[in-house]
Amino acid sequence: MPTHEDEPAWPSDDSDTPETAEGADGATDEPAADAEQDSGATAHLPLPEVSLPEQPTLWVERPKEQAEPQESAEPQEPKAEAPNPEAPRAEESKPEAPKAAPPKQEQPESDQERTAFLPAIQLPPRAQQRPTQQQGPQQRPQQQGGPQQSGQQPGGQRQNPQQGGPQQGGPQPQQRGPQQQNGRQRWPQETSAQVTAPQQLQPQPQPQPQQRPAPPPRPIPPAGLQHAQPMRIEPSGEVRPAESAQPDEPTPPPPPEQPVKRKRRGLLIGAVALVVVIVVGVALALPPVSNRLGLPWAPNFPKADTPEPAAVTLALQPPSSSAPTPTNSGVAAELAGPAANPALGTLAGIVIDPATGSTLWNHNSSQLLTPASATKLLTTSAALLKLDHGLQIPTKVVQGSSPDTAIIVAGGDVTLSALPDGQQSVLPGAAHLDDLVAQVKQASGGSIKKVQIDVSLFSGPLTAPGWAPDDAPSTYAAPIVPGMLDAGRPNPTVDEVLRSADPAGTLLQTFAQRLGATASGHATAPQGAKVLGEVRSAPLTELVDNLLQISDNTLAEAVGRQTAIASGAPATFAGVAQTTLNTLAQNGFDVSGVALNDGSGLSTLNKVPPRLLAQLLTVAAAPDNKDPRTAKLRPLLEGLPVAGGSGTLADRYGDANSSAGKGWVRAKTGTLSGVNTLAGVVLDKDGRVLVFAMMSNGSDIVAARPALDALAAALRGCGCG
Repeated sequence: MPTHEDEPAWPSDDSDTPETAEGADGATDEPAADAEQDSGATAHLPLPEVSLPEQPTLWVERPKEQAEPQESAEPQEPKAEAPNPEAPRAEESKPEAPKAAPPKQEQPESDQERTAFLPAIQLPPRAQQRPTQQQGPQQRPQQQGGPQQSGQQPGGQRQNPQQGGPQQGGPQPQQRGPQQQNGRQRWPQETSAQVTAPQQLQPQPQPQPQQRPAPPPRPIPPAGLQHAQPMRIEPSGEVRPAESAQPDEPTPPPPPEQPVKRKRRGLLIGAVALVVVIVVGVALALPPVSNRLGLPWAPNFPKADTPEPAAVTLALQPPSSSAPTPTNSGVAAELAGPAANPALGTLAGIVIDPATGSTLWNHNSSQLLTPASATKLLTTSAALLKLDHGLQIPTKVVQGSSPDTAIIVAGGDVTLSALPDGQQSVLPGAAHLDDLVAQVKQASGGSIKKVQIDVSLFSGPLTAPGWAPDDAPSTYAAPIVPGMLDAGRPNPTVDEVLRSADPAGTLLQTFAQRLGATASGHATAPQGAKVLGEVRSAPLTELVDNLLQISDNTLAEAVGRQTAIASGAPATFAGVAQTTLNTLAQNGFDVSGVALNDGSGLSTLNKVPPRLLAQLLTVAAAPDNKDPRTAKLRPLLEGLPVAGGSGTLADRYGDANSSAGKGWVRAKTGTLSGVNTLAGVVLDKDGRVLVFAMMSNGSDIVAARPALDALAAALRGCGCG
């Protein structure tokens, strides 16, 4: 163990070693038999008891073999109040060390004695700059030339050097008063005491030494008037603030940790739910959705109570099967006056009850007369009997002899419209050329540079026998070819407009221009050529309805050619005429003596009796479907113009003689120079359907038309029972 000859006496309140302290009167105190056991860092420091000029404290005597402590430097003036002058000095300050009692056997030291409280010292400025580190103790000053006053009072008791509070700059333990122990006054012991080193100490790990190393020599700190901050001297020599002795408080249990995954899952579910709510809210706020669902905020939602439905009285009633049957005499009486009108010229006509098939009025019904546009009843009847009612006429574009060539294959659809998509021509339901152009562009990738047209489907002359030279082109007809735009009309929205003289050429030029290619005339499409695009017309029933309503001659000829092609006949005027008669004959209609030269009725050479026209309408107007032909011919009735309401009868039945039939007469008209025909159905005042066919030849158009209208209107007022 190193010697402590150069080390001054350390003040301590510990009882590190059993000793006999000499009081002021020279008496020897009892050995510190109550020394507590301790394993502190000061257990190996036998320090002598030395009197200090400051307030009294307990000093440990240094062993005799140690050298006397060197004189300390000038003592620092204590900042606290002066010590009590009446307190007797423990001993004179002498150059030699004071006598020490003979050493006794060391008792085990307690923790309290090792860490007894030391008097507080005034920290130098350097220590104040570093509050976490304390300066080391200074050497204890000794007064020269006079006796030292001890802090001990008469009676062997020591006086507390200061009753003030703890020193500023750090936490201080609570002060307690002196206690009497073994005949001498001792200060309360704390669980730790600390004297800081003069040099700055770095934190060091705390080893677990087997033996306690001796601390380096430290100067004696001057006695202060305040208690120093408790410091702990570790066995390794490290000095650090002592932990304040506070009762252990129970550590509250940590809050239970929520599973992170569950928390994240909850956040994710919440976010998804919020997004769904927002999306649904936005969707429900849209007018189309809110209107369809009938939500309260919908624009179409009723703002008031729903009104009571108004009573509806049907103005049009279906034909009654129990209506009284007209008699021949009754009908003849009704028609006698109107039929005698000389404006009618040569008149032939017939009235039939379709419910019974009986003839009610017959006036030269077998006489062959020119029917004019009433011929369309024969053409459309043959088509309805022969063709599928859903037939749609195609127009194709195929690849030509080279990849940059396209050929329009005209399939006979003369209704193909030049109007943009969404706009309607006078022929409703027509396909649009723009659609065909778009298909070709997409299929070819825009590589088409040349366009040709194949019109080989139709053959023969472009006009029929019996047509006047100015019939085609005209405002009511065009040369008949299998490919054209809007039935040859330059303005698709106007019915009676001068048609194109070369409707196929017009189609070719328009298509090439919209495709960005060059029109290169006529060609025949190769067999099995690649199809670049295709569009189709409206179904057959709609085509029949259109051509009957406005009496479109060009469309009638095109439909007649579809019947001829389906029958294996050539697609010519003669082929259409022959196919029409053959088809009607095959379906039980009497076509004896009938002569046809076209399908539209423009030919003045056509000869048809009124009986045949009435027979076709009677089958179409039958009250039941017992006759299988009725279902096929029923579309004829839908296409018949309404008197004073639609088609070619829209501007008729306005005078006093014919107004009774307005809205009740539905009939196909036929007009040529000197020819007027009216064939259709009428509902009499008893609710009975009557079929009629009236033909007038050799009459003036202006005078014959109202005369025929008055004749049909008379049937409307017929009670005829």
